[in-house]
Amino acid sequence: MNGAAAAVQAAVVAALRTGLGAGVSGVFDGAPADAVPPFVEIGETVTMAWGAKGLDGREHRIAVVIREEAGQAARLHMLMAAAEAAIAEMPRMLPGHAVAGLLFLRARVVRDVGRRWAGMVEYRVRTVPLS
Repeated sequence: MNGAAAAVQAAVVAALRTGLGAGVSGVFDGAPADAVPPFVEIGETVTMAWGAKGLDGREHRIAVVIREEAGQAARLHMLMAAAEAAIAEMPRMLPGHAVAGLLFLRARVVRDVGRRWAGMVEYRVRTVPLS
């Protein structure tokens, strides 16, 4: 993970911890081993080159996954909305990088193999280096 990707992921995790607070058992920077639902984990992330002449930016696709118990789909939708609001408020100045664009891409709710609900919210974050 490069510096920009690490800064984006840290900012998303911090925003979710602030925005969701006591509404979840935790916000994890990856899949937790023994977390109790509802909890949030950072899912798949993809980073690619983005920019223009003289601008060496990065585009980050980051998925936030919220896991909820069976029968709690309504609460999952409320948590997803809170996650979206928290990410929208995340800082635009990150260590060594600035957020040049933050765009909601999609949200999806599915039931996973263990019959828990899983809600995924995906964003595109474009960054440029500061210097």
